[in-house]
Amino acid sequence: MHILMYRWKAYNYRDIEQTFKLLGHTVDNIEQELGSYDVSPEFERVIEERIHSNHYDMVFTVNYFPVISNACMHAGIKYVSWTCDNPLISMYHESVFNSCNYIFTFDKTNYLEFREMGVKNIWYLPLAVDVDRLDAIMEAADDLAKYRGDVAFVGSLYERNSYDKLKKRLPEYLRGYFDAVMEAQLNISGANIVEPMLTADILGQLQEYFELEKSEGSFSDLGLIFQTTVLGFKIAEIERRRALIELSKYYHVNVYSNSNVNDMLRIQYCGSVDYWSEMPKVFRASKINLNFTIPNIKSGIPLRVWDVLGSGGFLLTNYQAEIPYFFEEGKDLVCFDGVNDLKEKVGYYLTHEEERCAIARSGYQKVRTTHNYIERIRTMLAQITQA
Repeated sequence: MHILMYRWKAYNYRDIEQTFKLLGHTVDNIEQELGSYDVSPEFERVIEERIHSNHYDMVFTVNYFPVISNACMHAGIKYVSWTCDNPLISMYHESVFNSCNYIFTFDKTNYLEFREMGVKNIWYLPLAVDVDRLDAIMEAADDLAKYRGDVAFVGSLYERNSYDKLKKRLPEYLRGYFDAVMEAQLNISGANIVEPMLTADILGQLQEYFELEKSEGSFSDLGLIFQTTVLGFKIAEIERRRALIELSKYYHVNVYSNSNVNDMLRIQYCGSVDYWSEMPKVFRASKINLNFTIPNIKSGIPLRVWDVLGSGGFLLTNYQAEIPYFFEEGKDLVCFDGVNDLKEKVGYYLTHEEERCAIARSGYQKVRTTHNYIERIRTMLAQITQA
């Protein structure tokens, strides 16, 4: 099979491309900045020219792009996408019903939502990890000591969120309401309550202060945009900062991030790390690795979980509804429920090394055997063939 892959900043595209090649397929790449995910006549022209001149069997992207779907529709070629973010605002577009689409999403709630809308060619496909690649990094690593630590978090703190700018313009009632909604969400694990709290009355009031920008063909609405791009990022900031500050009162905490942590006095700021060459070493060398799933991901398991386990690291994560379908809690990884529970479990596993290492080994073996890219891509290609 001859595949054209659109490359952008997604972390896992290299692993997917390598897997296609290992399975005997040929992969070409196209890289181009997109001013709009929805409409770009110039990009459509470029991609259609590539399709017609090379006789590709399909176009593949990580995440969904309406402009590519429409180009594939015009060219009469399959468009295959696999999401790693949720919800994708770009999926709430009339092009999602194009017959050329073969959409795979890592979040089962998201899958069910689009099936109910009438999207036929959409399937649930969890994310994965290339353990062989990570093993090779570890075998060649001579600098693991540089990354050693008790507790580590790798990721954004979302301090540059749009809610902080908007909040100043909101009336006192709406500010109080949204603050209460976010606080309630922070106290609930494994479920998203923000969406039902954005009632028609609240959204009606919000329209005066929040301008919704929609492109042609999009059917995303104010509630979806506001709960994800505004409240979702703010909730993630509060949760991560609150947890890291509390942990730093008792334990040595390393944070690897581009975010500003100057006001987090006890945190050991380690700068950002390269996803491909450095991040796996952090996960392997740290005694405890933390995962905080952004609430926009309603049920799915984010990429960080797979990456920690595939690196042989011990994972302490918030609960997600899909975790029990793939992992045994307390055997492959450990879940926490709120800041106090997190603090207690960090203390426990720092002082129970044998148990901690056994859990890390079990999680590693689980993803190596069952949740690798070879298995995922084979499942994807089989679904496309059967459709």
